[in-house]
Amino acid sequence: MAAGEYVSVSSQRDVERADLDQERGELKAHPEGEKQELAAIYVRRGLPVELARKVAEALTASDALGAHARDELGMAAILARPVQAALYSALSFTAGAVLPIIAFLLVPTAGRTTAVVVSALLALVALGIAGARAGGAPILRAAIRVCVGGGLAMAVTATVGRLVGGIVA
Repeated sequence: MAAGEYVSVSSQRDVERADLDQERGELKAHPEGEKQELAAIYVRRGLPVELARKVAEALTASDALGAHARDELGMAAILARPVQAALYSALSFTAGAVLPIIAFLLVPTAGRTTAVVVSALLALVALGIAGARAGGAPILRAAIRVCVGGGLAMAVTATVGRLVGGIVA
């Protein structure tokens, strides 16, 4: 999971860097046109033309690339962080796996599959709630989304396992 997250976020960061390099080149080659482009963005957002021009002028003077990255490209001030994403993915995966592993170890063989599935869904709900709280999002919606998404993923995995002859109790 962590490796996949690292690769994915590294790819995202590569795209962000390429976009910034392109914008940097455009700012160097056509500074006045880029300033007008920025002003046009602010006009579309509802500012009067003269104010939009003044805002574009001020932002270009202080941080032209940052203004274009944010307002033209829609990029955050901080580029994606692959290592941080990989670490959080690894921690989340580990935290989510603890409860199903405990269920597997404690429940007799006949009830293991049910115990693992139920405990995994409970762990997903708990992680959904934690993520929603951390991000200030609606808790119920996040818990349901993570539980349903995880449940569907488990169902697909179990079905594929059965189809290819894997051991699924």
